[in-house]
Amino acid sequence: MSFSLATWNINSVRLREPIVVKLMEEEGPDVLCLQECKSPVEKIPMEAFHALGYTHMVARGQKGYNGVAILSRLPMVEVESFDFADLGHARHIAGRLENGVTIHNFYVPAGGDKPDREVNEKFGQKLDYLTDMRDHFAANAPEKSILVGDLNIAPREDDVWNHKQLLKIVSHTPIETDHLGEVMDAGKWVDITRQDIPEGLLYSWWSYRARDWDAADKGRRLDHVWATPDISNAGHGSRILRDARGWEKPSDHAPVFASFDL
Repeated sequence: MSFSLATWNINSVRLREPIVVKLMEEEGPDVLCLQECKSPVEKIPMEAFHALGYTHMVARGQKGYNGVAILSRLPMVEVESFDFADLGHARHIAGRLENGVTIHNFYVPAGGDKPDREVNEKFGQKLDYLTDMRDHFAANAPEKSILVGDLNIAPREDDVWNHKQLLKIVSHTPIETDHLGEVMDAGKWVDITRQDIPEGLLYSWWSYRARDWDAADKGRRLDHVWATPDISNAGHGSRILRDARGWEKPSDHAPVFASFDL
C-alpha cells in the first residue's frame, strides 16, 4: 500500500476552506493533517472535503483556538488523543489506517515571546508539553507510526534563516531543540523530511509581519514529518509546497509532504 501525506498548520480551517480545497484538488494527498483549525469539530466544513473524497476524519477541536484534524481518503479509525501537560487544549489526535500505520498529528504550543519560563508561562507550558511527549513515547514505544505536525521548533541550524540571530528567539533556543531531541530519542523517531533532504536551508513558516515574505525569506522549519524506524525506509518524496504561502489569504505555514510505500 502506497499513500501520500501532507501536514499543514492552516490557521483556521473555516476561514481558509478555499485553500484547503485548492490543495486537495491540485495535490491530492491521501491523508491531510491540519493544525490550528480553530473550530469545534462539528463546524469543520466537511461537505466540500467529502466531495473531493476525504470521507474520513478524526479530530479534536476548540472554538477559536488550537485544534487538530486528520482528513483521509483512506479508511481511518481514531485510536487516541492526549492532553499533554494538562493544558485542556486540543493539540493531539491519532488515527490508524487499515494497513496498521498509526498517524499522530500534533500542534505543540508556540511558547510565547520570551524563552524564560519564570517570566513567560507559555514557554513553561511548551517545555512541559514536550516533556510529557517524551515520557509518553518512552513508556509506550511506538511501532509502525508516523508523527506529523506543527511542532513549533526549528531544530537544525539550516532550519532557520539565521542560526546565530535566532538562538535566543523562541522556536530555536537550545533548551527547545534539546527537548525536541529528547522526544525524538524516546520514540526513536526518524526525521523523514531531512532523511530525504539532508542538506540545505529548508523552511515551512514565514511570518505575516514581513512585507514581502518571499523576497525576505526569513523562514523557519517548524512543521515536521517523522516515522518509526520500522517504516522510515518506506518514506520518500519529501517536499515543502512553498507556493502555498503565497496563495490568496494564506496561512503563514506551507504544507509539508511525504509518501510511504508499505
